[in-house]
Amino acid sequence: MKASDVRAKTLDELRSELEALKKEQFNLRFQKATGQLENTARVRQIRRDVARIQTIMRDKRVTANA
Repeated sequence: MKASDVRAKTLDELRSELEALKKEQFNLRFQKATGQLENTARVRQIRRDVARIQTIMRDKRVTANA
């Protein structure tokens, strides 16, 4: 997920995307614990996407209040 794609979304869309990523992250942790995780790089990718979305959401809130 590119930052430019994330910036184009509204706060509501970002919240729903963040929720979906958190659920996927939870499921990946369970797969890792049970030994069923095949794509280990996906864990890192999800973690970075979550951070990217949270950063852009914060930036949007700060610029809206300024």
